[in-house]
Amino acid sequence: MKFFADTADIADIADLAETGLLDGVTTNPSLIAKSGRKFLDVIAEICAFVSGPVSAEVTATDAPAMLKEAHVLRRIARNVAIKVPLTWEGLKACKVLTEEGTMVNVTLCFTANQALLAAKAGATFISPFIGRLDDIGEDGMQLIRDIRRVYDNYPALKTEILAASIRNPDHVTQAARAGSDVATVPPAVLRELVRHPLTDKGLDAFLADWKKTGQSIL
Repeated sequence: MKFFADTADIADIADLAETGLLDGVTTNPSLIAKSGRKFLDVIAEICAFVSGPVSAEVTATDAPAMLKEAHVLRRIARNVAIKVPLTWEGLKACKVLTEEGTMVNVTLCFTANQALLAAKAGATFISPFIGRLDDIGEDGMQLIRDIRRVYDNYPALKTEILAASIRNPDHVTQAARAGSDVATVPPAVLRELVRHPLTDKGLDAFLADWKKTGQSIL
């Protein structure tokens, strides 16, 4: 499974990129607003750190305006993926952009039917929102399983499932087990994936024993 960082924080992206684990980045208007910086500048800087897809979301709601914004955004770098909402207008924009050779991330997916439509429109990625479904008492992970089954029934569909609205490490594990191609994860949650109390305990014991030897590697 590929890991995308769901953030517009350049410091976090730079740190995560050093691990070699970062396959891409997703942003949205809320994350850009949180950064307090100009949208185009942030996307350009992220693309300098990350060679994989960097999702930049349009803010227009009709297809012609979405396409105008998309043409501005994709000039920033070759790895920009245009993020459009899962609306009728968004699907129209997705079709045109895909035919032009642009990566498209269709976002705000909450049903398998929506995911099927996005794939038919040529989406590069579909972003089902796990956490938001959990918030209203539904099983967000079941949506991942449903989309995986639908897509697997039709090999001609090449859209990748990008699990979004990830809230905790267990979401990542479940998404991987359900067959998600990508998980876009907040940096704090991504860092939690490496942690386990027994890892910390074992390292402390090794270091304590090493100290007793009085040796130094350098």
